[in-house]
Amino acid sequence: MAPSQTLPERPQEMVFDAALIRKLTKAGPRYTSYPTADRFSSEFGYRDYLQAVASLVTRGSCKPLSLYVHIPFCDTVCYYCACNKIVTKKRDKAAVYLSYLKREIEMQGRLFSGMNHVEQLHFGGGTPTYLSDAQMGELMAHLRRCFRFQPDEEGEYSIEVDPRTVSPERVHSLRQQGFNRISLGVQDYDPDVQAAVNRIQPEHETQSIIDAARAAGFRSVSIDLIYGLPKQNTTTMASTLEKVIKAAPDRIAVYNYAHLPHLFKPQRRILDADLPDAETRLAMLGMCIATLRHAGYTYIGMDHFARADDDLAIAQAQGRLHRNFQGYSTHADTDLVSCGVSAISNVAGTYSQNVKTLDAYYDLIERNELPVERGIRLNMDDALRRAIIQMLMCQFELSIPAIEQAYPISFREYFASEIERLAPLERDGLISMDAYWINVTPMGRLLIRNVCMVFDRYLATASGPHHSRTI
Repeated sequence: MAPSQTLPERPQEMVFDAALIRKLTKAGPRYTSYPTADRFSSEFGYRDYLQAVASLVTRGSCKPLSLYVHIPFCDTVCYYCACNKIVTKKRDKAAVYLSYLKREIEMQGRLFSGMNHVEQLHFGGGTPTYLSDAQMGELMAHLRRCFRFQPDEEGEYSIEVDPRTVSPERVHSLRQQGFNRISLGVQDYDPDVQAAVNRIQPEHETQSIIDAARAAGFRSVSIDLIYGLPKQNTTTMASTLEKVIKAAPDRIAVYNYAHLPHLFKPQRRILDADLPDAETRLAMLGMCIATLRHAGYTYIGMDHFARADDDLAIAQAQGRLHRNFQGYSTHADTDLVSCGVSAISNVAGTYSQNVKTLDAYYDLIERNELPVERGIRLNMDDALRRAIIQMLMCQFELSIPAIEQAYPISFREYFASEIERLAPLERDGLISMDAYWINVTPMGRLLIRNVCMVFDRYLATASGPHHSRTI
């Protein structure tokens, strides 16, 4: 192998450059999929999804599956939230929804008969633990009747939990029901910030759930934080970080709050005057990065940090990290089957999204149809660009010869205009390029979305402020 083709050393550190971020931050996709969900079309429907699954049968697919289950209900509204949710205290709504959700799961199980081996499960929402303990137990039993699950020590079965909605006893029950990873929404521990976003959550309450998860034998505990919330500043963020690090979670996600009140009605209750300015937000991000790295967490990418012995960090070091609608994942070679309102599946080179309202969801299932509302079938160009974006997002490097071996193209001819657009990013120090590699530099890691956007052919036709800022 020629010296210039030698595998470059993957940078182990990331550099926070405030001036560069100020210069380059802009609105852009998070690339949990490519093409992104705003490119899905109603021209792709239920029958197109059936054809995609049928193609797996024809090929005799033996790939494992990843399952996602969406529980849309919440007791109260958190003002910052941009999730697809239904805020209600009428618990009978959940019972009705559960009856239809089970029917959808059964329909999907029949479709994937003979190919229904599951190695990853994720419950999201809303608030999955809005379901009672008995309802969750029934739902998990139903999933196991319809799909075959890997043993607990091999599979990754995770659930998002609002610590305000569960007791330590419920956490132990979740473990017994088959979950082995748990993610806790914290956002911020400061009482003024919590009041401003309508999420009162004392530290001791959250800590009791973390302690219970450890005692119950959960393999991983994750905590979600948000910077840029109303009433936040570097002092409040430093205090929150101190408490979170003391709890020693395996993974920490630090999300940038995207204030889009024109898209998400609950955000209209947040006063613009209470939001931290751009410089304060940037200072908080810098503090989070420095503090977490000092505490021994590895920067995975985007908003995610993990302990060096965590599966995410190991997968990244081994070059097998993946990104999907649940964020970073260690399970790359799986088709994603999603159930529930608004849920998005990724099967056999297609994306398909379910309807977003309960009435539409119930109506289609009553007609014995999967509730697919829209989607997209990837062409060769889509698949090629998706592979490139995945490599950059997950590994911070791209092997040009590997792409040319996998796809019938000359990289420099096919992406001539993209290479021109990469040149300013190279001058700014975000990337380095040669004949064989595109490498994201330590300075470029935080702005990885900017790099990936160069390869997104749909951005030129996108309209409206659909995306958050890259930093």
